[in-house]
Amino acid sequence: MNNLSAWQRLKASFSASAGQVVFGMEDGTVSIFGLVFGVAATTTEQSAVLIAGASGAVAAAVSMMAGTYLDVETNRDKARVMVSRIEADLRNGSTTVLEHVTARLRDAGLAPDQATVVNRFLSSEPKILKSLATALTASADSDVNQSPLVQSLWMLVADFLAAAIPILPFAFLPVPEGRVVSGTVTTLLLVGLGIGRSLIGGRNILRTVIETVAIGAAAALAGVAIGLGIAHLSY
Repeated sequence: MNNLSAWQRLKASFSASAGQVVFGMEDGTVSIFGLVFGVAATTTEQSAVLIAGASGAVAAAVSMMAGTYLDVETNRDKARVMVSRIEADLRNGSTTVLEHVTARLRDAGLAPDQATVVNRFLSSEPKILKSLATALTASADSDVNQSPLVQSLWMLVADFLAAAIPILPFAFLPVPEGRVVSGTVTTLLLVGLGIGRSLIGGRNILRTVIETVAIGAAAALAGVAIGLGIAHLSY
């Protein structure tokens, strides 16, 4: 039962962090794809490509982890401050909160006569008024139940695992062959990430896949251009 409970918690955590996972994988893939190809375009030394790729992957993953932690923590703090302000306003009288909620409902298209009815109802139901005011004010990503640590750990794992994909072929193959295999498997990964983005965001699959692959290709071309440019200037 404990194992099942732990598995259920892991699944729930992954589901809540699905957006972070896909974003982390895309970031790790694109950034390291560009870095690795930039280095691989200027040398045939496997060690140089691996060192550059591995160090870049670790640094990028840790950076994304820290950024995610701070972002989620900030959103949680903002949500808590907002709830505290609403509670303070309600203790001083519900008029201010009631007017704010009614104005938001009118902006959303509620008719004036309907807004009057809602206003009367909410004035006698402070708990419902508080919940509605919080829901209307808080941003979609400011869930106070989010764990900054869990979200950031998912980001770390996703970013690092995806970043490893463009690097691994160079660990087993000479650099010329590694370029081909790395480009192929990374393109396939970007296609998968594009499909994942489309499913999460309800977007057109083909358009999202093309967009994702194009971003990865642009990163690779930029890396190659910079690598060749620096190599040319150093001679």
